[in-house]
Amino acid sequence: MVKGFFENFNYPSYIVIPLAILKILGIAAILSRKSKWLTEWAYAGFFFNLVLATIAHQTAGHGIFGFSFVGLIVIFPSYILGKYLRD
Repeated sequence: MVKGFFENFNYPSYIVIPLAILKILGIAAILSRKSKWLTEWAYAGFFFNLVLATIAHQTAGHGIFGFSFVGLIVIFPSYILGKYLRD
């Protein structure tokens, strides 16, 4: 199912596994809060992933208001609150 979903956007199917692994590592980096630098990069990775996913949905004709757009809106309060708690 996921392979078909990625192929619908004209993305190669081999990118699914590395992307999933990086998302899991990003969540672990954010939740562990061991390194401020690593946490910032994890948030940056999620931001760029959500921006590119929103653009991919738009170019595929699915519309801009999907889960990726909602995730893009939700990531800002998460980042700001997390930064407030870290400092």
